[in-house]
Amino acid sequence: MRRALLLLSAFALAAPAVTAVAKPTPAQTKAMKAEIAAAVASPLRDKDKARDQYRRPAETLEFFQVAPDMKVGEYAPGGEWYSRLLGLYLGPKGKLVGLYFDPTSGAFNERSQQGIRDGAAKYPADVAAASGLPAERFSAMTLEKLPDAEKGTFDRILVMRMMHNLMRWNIADREIKAMRELLKPDGMIGIEQHRARPDAPYSYADGSKGYLREADVIKFMEVNGFTYVGKSEANANKKDPANWEGGVWTLPPSLRGAKEEDKARLQAIGETDRMTLLFRKRA
Repeated sequence: MRRALLLLSAFALAAPAVTAVAKPTPAQTKAMKAEIAAAVASPLRDKDKARDQYRRPAETLEFFQVAPDMKVGEYAPGGEWYSRLLGLYLGPKGKLVGLYFDPTSGAFNERSQQGIRDGAAKYPADVAAASGLPAERFSAMTLEKLPDAEKGTFDRILVMRMMHNLMRWNIADREIKAMRELLKPDGMIGIEQHRARPDAPYSYADGSKGYLREADVIKFMEVNGFTYVGKSEANANKKDPANWEGGVWTLPPSLRGAKEEDKARLQAIGETDRMTLLFRKRA
């Protein structure tokens, strides 16, 4: 995978082609925005709202054209911050599915493999508890063996701040391939990812610091059967120099290794600069 990314980096300065796709009608967009806004404003999210200023969930979901009646996969839910919001938004009319790493990919030890399976098993109950909706409204699975009934049924898959791990663990090809199988012919993947400087050396932008170069991500997805639709700057942060020795974890919310006297300065910078990219499955 890293050799592939090195080859892709040769294209880093090339301007990617943007393909126009059918967008929702103005009426559909208006209704979608209203329902997203209602989910974002829900009092059930009171503990999560502090990060809205950094994660811009309304703008992000609008850009990804996530309608409330869609079947959406959230890849590697982790702390489930987005899961709780997506549960509120998709639970009543759509379908939210937690998509977990293939535990047999070779990137995980036995304990981690069990943790992945346990995470998928409890995901529906977690989202149900956060949304107040029945657990039957939600589901989850690992990407180990895709059920035939699930292939080609997803409208959207969201990969939120996870591409760097796929790259550094050398499992990006197989995981993205599995996601592609799950998508409908016109389905799309939305990617939010910590963004390295365009001229960052590969040794810094290989995923180990959490940052990736935007052009590399675009080219990687194109090579793996997707058409680049476009990008949003909703999650951009020009105050982030994206050159921290400790990587993305230097900034909030982690503040890993920060001295007490530096925390206020880092908090003022905010969370990382992030790319927000949309790709459509290509035939």
